[in-house]
Amino acid sequence: MTKRLSGIKKVFSGIRNFPRATSIQSIIALSFTAVTILSIIFVSLALSQMFSDSAEKNAVFNTQQIMDQVNLNLNTYFKGMMEISDLIRSRLKADTENNENTLSNILEVTSGIRKDIAAVAIYSKDGTLVTSYPKRSYNENFSAADQEWFKNSINDPTDFFFLPPHVQTLFEDERPWVVSLCRGSTFYDKEQKATLTTVVDMNFSSIEELCSRVSLGKRGYVYIIDKSGNIIYHPQQQILYVGLKNENIADALNKEPGSYFENFQGEKRIMTIKNISYTGWKMVGISYVNELVTDKKYFLKFFIYITLFAIVFGTMASLFVSAKVSKPIKQLEKQMRKVENGNFDINFEVKGEDEVKHLSKTFNIMVAKIKQLMGEIIKEQEEKRKSELKALQAQINPHFLYNTLDSIVWMNENHNYEGVTVMVAALAKLFRISISRGNEVIRIADEIEHARNYLIIQKIRYKDKFDFTIEAEPDLLQARTLKLILQPIIENAIYHGVGPISEKGEIQISVTRDEDIVLFKISDNGYGIKPEVLKELLSSESKSPHSDGVGLKNVNERIKLYFGKEYGIQIESEIDVGTTVNIRIPFMTNGLKDGGKNGITK
Repeated sequence: MTKRLSGIKKVFSGIRNFPRATSIQSIIALSFTAVTILSIIFVSLALSQMFSDSAEKNAVFNTQQIMDQVNLNLNTYFKGMMEISDLIRSRLKADTENNENTLSNILEVTSGIRKDIAAVAIYSKDGTLVTSYPKRSYNENFSAADQEWFKNSINDPTDFFFLPPHVQTLFEDERPWVVSLCRGSTFYDKEQKATLTTVVDMNFSSIEELCSRVSLGKRGYVYIIDKSGNIIYHPQQQILYVGLKNENIADALNKEPGSYFENFQGEKRIMTIKNISYTGWKMVGISYVNELVTDKKYFLKFFIYITLFAIVFGTMASLFVSAKVSKPIKQLEKQMRKVENGNFDINFEVKGEDEVKHLSKTFNIMVAKIKQLMGEIIKEQEEKRKSELKALQAQINPHFLYNTLDSIVWMNENHNYEGVTVMVAALAKLFRISISRGNEVIRIADEIEHARNYLIIQKIRYKDKFDFTIEAEPDLLQARTLKLILQPIIENAIYHGVGPISEKGEIQISVTRDEDIVLFKISDNGYGIKPEVLKELLSSESKSPHSDGVGLKNVNERIKLYFGKEYGIQIESEIDVGTTVNIRIPFMTNGLKDGGKNGITK
């Protein structure tokens, strides 16, 4: 008779919970809202992509314009140096005598053309300084003949050489930073071939000023490199030297002039490359997309507003429609709640569609059958079987089973056959032990195996959110225990303990013996239980979320019912540290009889 009642209650519980799990109103509301939102999202994403591409193109175009202007200024700068050099060469060739006074006059007149000229010097073939402008104390320690640029100018007077920024060492009194143009001049002096080398030093500050004025957003900047990848100019030169900043110089050297998107050190940047005339140098402009693509940010805000509006409007519309459709179902649910509260004296008929009418008639028949069978159950077995039933229902919970099966299907679709095998095997063992041929008392080894299989399933479902350990004294494995007392505690430890925390959880289970007492200890490093909740957790009037359904309260009541009030559960918890649940039962080597204490070994 008890088995019949248990089966009826399981059927009724499944029917009662089915509308909750798949509420018609919820399905209609969610479907309507989902379609609306997905449509808005699809259109918005398409527009977002279009505007994003347009904004990025505009950013690239603006960056190129700025770089073109800077490059034009730099080209003009170096072109001026070439023109000065050409002017000096032409005057040297026109003046066949080339005495010092004449050369000095040439340099003075030429230098007056550009205010940014630091110095102009002319060297003979053997490296001797012929003349310079301005007239300053010559550095006797400086030897032009030993310089690589001087040798190249003598060997190839038709070529010119730009030297990267360096400290001028020609004079003793000043040491300015300059950029030098070295160029040889060949002419005939009294029918004798002669070669002079002209060096034009321009203040490097002019290049710095041109580059530092570039505005490529708040963080954008320009730097210059030579053919070998050496940095000629960088606004953060010192930071580069100490290794606190890096640049993607290799890509800049290998790429042709133009604009390129790159992900460098976790940020999306626009790299714009320009060649600098005469020098063989490259000017590289760096701008950050997040700073320049402002239209994308504005559209994102617009997209969020539209989506929120769609959610609100769609939800209101769906609630209205779903309420009309689900009203008869809710009436039926209301009557089912009365049955849930123990009122079996109901007989009603729902007005609505034919399917709903048929459902109401079926419900009336079912309630009458349950009422008839309930009267046949022996009242003295009610509390004991009710706890057993709740424990079994917790193990065959549709949500747990459905989620487990969904996980198995997902792993199978992803070809994780090993995981499928593990979960199916664990699930089979779990239900085999849950049933345990109807026995209420099982071996501790079986209870531990049941807990281990449950933990294996939950660990796979929670994607290794936690680890667990199980330790038991070997001589306790063949001892007996009331079945299904560990799983509800572990369930609470997962859902309310390690589940809400961000770091990886740890669940530890141990089984020890203290004289005639068997102690199960379940510990977790989870969120913990608030003191005010802990006080009423095992109370019969508790409404704590930790004690709903088959939880701590149910296990505690079952243990006291079978073994006596001196046994049961003790809880220790600390917020942000974890919770420890201690289960105390007597040590016994055989099962209970008639719900009494027969078989307990003292």
